[in-house]
Amino acid sequence: MNISVFGGSAPRPGEPAYEEAKKLGALLARAGHSVLTGAYMGTMEAVSRGASEAGGHVIGLTCTELEEWRPTAYNAWVAEERRFPTLQERIIGLIDGCDAAIALPGGPGTLAEVSLMWNRMIIEASPRHPLILVGSGWRCVFDHFISELGTYIPVKDRELLQFAATVEQAASLLPSPQRPG
Repeated sequence: MNISVFGGSAPRPGEPAYEEAKKLGALLARAGHSVLTGAYMGTMEAVSRGASEAGGHVIGLTCTELEEWRPTAYNAWVAEERRFPTLQERIIGLIDGCDAAIALPGGPGTLAEVSLMWNRMIIEASPRHPLILVGSGWRCVFDHFISELGTYIPVKDRELLQFAATVEQAASLLPSPQRPG
């Protein structure tokens, strides 16, 4: 399966968030999945690195708009680049190109990816795939969101979100990749 991983750009090698993201990439590759990331630094780099070093295929979705804002190139572990002109198109590429998505901790960009994927599944603009949010921060955000605005969010829509405490638990929530018969 193709697994999109959303996450922040701030973590650096050696930091706990980076090492957890790297571990997730390795877990996904060892399970036979290809990994899609935003291709640049932070958790995107860490997931790409972990997957690549474990023998997995890494697809990086890049964006002209981001590179004009912050000159950078995709990380060294990206094996296949998919380039988009705008950030919006890049996010849609991450959503529509996956069979499941995992969100690591992150900032506004990660929240935008999670929210857009969730909403696109709700309105059936994208197929319903697992959307797994890792860490207590996501649980806290969505528990508060639902407790304050729950009348706007039917139970069937809430059920599209899955929560995992660890990257190991997140990986275990994914369906097994289909093997050729």
